[in-house]
Amino acid sequence: MEARPSLSTQLRQGDVLASACPSRGVLRHITGQWAVLILIVLQDGTLRFSELRRRIDGVSERMLAQTLKHLEQDGIITRTVHAVVPPHVEYALTPLGQEAAAHVGRLADWVEVNLPQLGTAPAN
Repeated sequence: MEARPSLSTQLRQGDVLASACPSRGVLRHITGQWAVLILIVLQDGTLRFSELRRRIDGVSERMLAQTLKHLEQDGIITRTVHAVVPPHVEYALTPLGQEAAAHVGRLADWVEVNLPQLGTAPAN
């Protein structure tokens, strides 16, 4: 019988298959439909909320705001507020966010290339 790693070892390494693993929340935030699209769009550079909303067809203001908040809390994006009237808020990828965007971007590319073989599920 193989010995299980200690709890502290598991917490340091992460165990995404364990229900209590903190990586699950981050994984859920990064791989959500809107998060993937936000990460892909922000690879082009810093954008304002309204610019993100225009670029990502179909996202509601509520979902965009919620997803941006999660990604900011996870250290994936930065939110910069400029003290002007009206308020000017910009979003950009952090270095971790750039790395995450590259990974999910490759997955999105794979989906696009293999779409004919993946079936005919509706876009929503």
